[in-house]
Amino acid sequence: MKRATNVSVPDDLLEAARTAGVNLSALLERALVEELARLRRLRWRAENAEAVAAFNEHFQQHGTFPATGRGF
Repeated sequence: MKRATNVSVPDDLLEAARTAGVNLSALLERALVEELARLRRLRWRAENAEAVAAFNEHFQQHGTFPATGRGF
């Protein structure tokens, strides 16, 4: 479901977008999807920073997983 909303845009920018044939609704939707994904990544990094740091420290001290000769 989509819902109409109001967005304020400077006149000259709006005119340039219309002249260029930019679909403002589609552009805003893509921009919102990208921004929300970026914010999710930042939040995940912040929430998992301690675990990532612990993994990196373990990796630096012990190297990669040991070779068992059995393959995976």
